[in-house]
Amino acid sequence: MGERISELAELQGWHAEDFAARVHYRGADDAYSIEYYEPSDCVLYWKVKGDGELAVPVSREAVPNPLRERIRQDLTEAGIEPDVEGRVL
Repeated sequence: MGERISELAELQGWHAEDFAARVHYRGADDAYSIEYYEPSDCVLYWKVKGDGELAVPVSREAVPNPLRERIRQDLTEAGIEPDVEGRVL
């Protein structure tokens, strides 16, 4: 596990998984799983459907701006450049 993953895992709600860190957020109507991958230095968003057993990748444009801002804040707190949140894969 890399240093950046360890730093994210110390933040509320984040969990480390080898070379990635994941956090789950539930809004009024939607649930998301957000993953940061250290080897590629990128963030992926997944929209979680139904009972949580199904998740589909979504574009950043489909994610509410307050959630994207929260992810950028978390990245900053973990010592990760917040601009990676907007990187296109």
